[in-house]
Amino acid sequence: MSIASPPSAIQTLLNLMTELRDPVRGCPWDRKQTWQSLLPYTLEETYEVVDAVDRNDPAALCDELGDLLLQVVFMAQIAKEQGLFDFEAVARGISEKLVRRHPHVFDETVYASEIEQKQAWEAIKQAERSEQAQTGLFAGIPAALPALRRAQKIQKRAAHVGFDWANWQQVVPKVHEELDEVAEAVAHQEPFARIEEEMGDVLLAASNMARMLGVDAENALRLSNRKFEQRFERVEALLADDQLSLEAASLAQMEAAWEVAKLEEKSKT
Repeated sequence: MSIASPPSAIQTLLNLMTELRDPVRGCPWDRKQTWQSLLPYTLEETYEVVDAVDRNDPAALCDELGDLLLQVVFMAQIAKEQGLFDFEAVARGISEKLVRRHPHVFDETVYASEIEQKQAWEAIKQAERSEQAQTGLFAGIPAALPALRRAQKIQKRAAHVGFDWANWQQVVPKVHEELDEVAEAVAHQEPFARIEEEMGDVLLAASNMARMLGVDAENALRLSNRKFEQRFERVEALLADDQLSLEAASLAQMEAAWEVAKLEEKSKT
């Protein structure tokens, strides 16, 4: 008589989720969850993965990836209970997509260059959208994406049909132009909605410039946010060394501490 192999880690996780959702013996909180109620947790876990990557913390990343995987398993279990799909279909679907989108790896297709490969990649994705009856140039770009990331996806799609700058240097005057329009709107005391619109154009132009430079605007801003936060924490510590709180310090004192923090950063790099 053969001894059954222990279930894989993923199968164990799937079994646990089935038990948690059991109508009789399951957890009351898990039983009442829906796709919609899980969305905030899914987004939170995604950003915690990002944070672990930014901190270059492998242990935290492993843990956070598990939390994110749980959200996938959770949503798939809800779908399975409704007879829609299950985790197996999710895994099979992404596997088929990977094979379909990489004919140069899993087939005998040969591309002459990386540019040709990227063009083929976009053509395959466009064919997928057509099969799913997603019409329009920007079809399939989620409206809920962070604005900077969505801006660059929209710009990238437009670029594929030839609506683009020749190089990043051409975008620089556009950024300046949009900044001037903000200043003009403020100087003329135009309605707030107008100023907001002009500021949006500044961010759009800046994200376009970032794209032309190969920079992910969302990632760049996140890293700058983190740098600002860390630098300001150092400012607070430097002021504390002088027995000063942020509230008691003058702007000049804070700026002096800021310059010290910047110099310390440069010395480390």
